[in-house]
Amino acid sequence: MIQKAILFDLDGTLVDTAPDLAAATDYALQRAGRPAIGLQAVRQLVGDGARALVEKGLTVTGGIPSPEAFEAAMADFFDYYAVHLADTSRPFPGVATCLAALAEQGYVMAVCTNKSEGFSRTLLDRLGLTAFFAAIVGGDSLPVRKPDPGHIHGTLNRLGEPAAWAVMVGDSSNDINAAKAAGLPSIAVSFGYTQIPAAELGADRLIDRYADLPAALTALGG
Repeated sequence: MIQKAILFDLDGTLVDTAPDLAAATDYALQRAGRPAIGLQAVRQLVGDGARALVEKGLTVTGGIPSPEAFEAAMADFFDYYAVHLADTSRPFPGVATCLAALAEQGYVMAVCTNKSEGFSRTLLDRLGLTAFFAAIVGGDSLPVRKPDPGHIHGTLNRLGEPAAWAVMVGDSSNDINAAKAAGLPSIAVSFGYTQIPAAELGADRLIDRYADLPAALTALGG
């Protein structure tokens, strides 16, 4: 049995992906004849996957077009993002050092994200982080995604053995609500992408930097 497992969200938690997501979103919007919305707006819209991101971008720039036009915008987004997903995306400060230390302490780690599994794996590969994770579960890996607790349970199942203790680390209500529904403690990061202030998400602990994560895990029984 796995003694201690940590599930991490990806966008806004492990990696600052907003600049590349914003570039892809703006590319798709402009190809659809809409104005760009920029980085700060996209930071508030990330968290439900690429289709939801483009849908929200279209909504705030004039509304959802025909199904055919929407799918064309999605195709433009995916075409652009597949090439540029790691142009400027970088792990948040201290991530690699923290993950290495946690692995040495015996934690088994997984990624539980609403980003597609393919893009998640490619991004983590390019940033040199893949080896830290025993499982990478995307928004299209299972029939459900966060905030459905089935996404948490499904990620834990992908670890191959039951975990005696597990925690979810994330930056949004999707992460914290999924953890609550799954019966897991949660830790929120204060530097991610959320319309709700991180301190108001209802996480069991809030951290401002990755150097604070080990102490937060210990405080929660990990």
